[in-house]
Amino acid sequence: MPRDHLDAVIDEWREQLPDVVGPSMALGKRIHRLALRLQEVVRSETAAAGLTPAEYDVLSALRRAGPPYAVKPSDLASGLLLTSGGISNVLRRLQQDGLIERAGDAADARVAWVRLSEAGVAAAEKIVRAVTGAQARLFAPAPDALVGEAADRLRDVLIALGDIAKED
Repeated sequence: MPRDHLDAVIDEWREQLPDVVGPSMALGKRIHRLALRLQEVVRSETAAAGLTPAEYDVLSALRRAGPPYAVKPSDLASGLLLTSGGISNVLRRLQQDGLIERAGDAADARVAWVRLSEAGVAAAEKIVRAVTGAQARLFAPAPDALVGEAADRLRDVLIALGDIAKED
């Protein structure tokens, strides 16, 4: 069986601290390495579009919400694992660029909404297509069946760790 870069790293740990080597180390190191490769792809595409990865995440979440492409800032922050200060900074930049609009709720003055502008919808679609295309190119050397199987197995691991989808 062919070996990857991390097999050598794990072998070194097996020599130094054999009690720390196991399936969890191998999985953790490979997920981390893959995450770094994916982050490189996202950073490259977002930088080319003049966006930060956090701005991409917000535009993507708003576009994914479907028409009218509106979400409460607190829901954006919690869904994207950003602090309230972090989401405020991102939203301010996107609003300055004309990609989002902020609006109050007519039925409840305590509620605010963030909505994609017309330009924001177009920008979100363009950057989502760019990022997913770059991800597809990254994974292109691996057979689709292998990529699909890996995604399914990682879903199983996440569910085992308690990462269960909320029911609508």
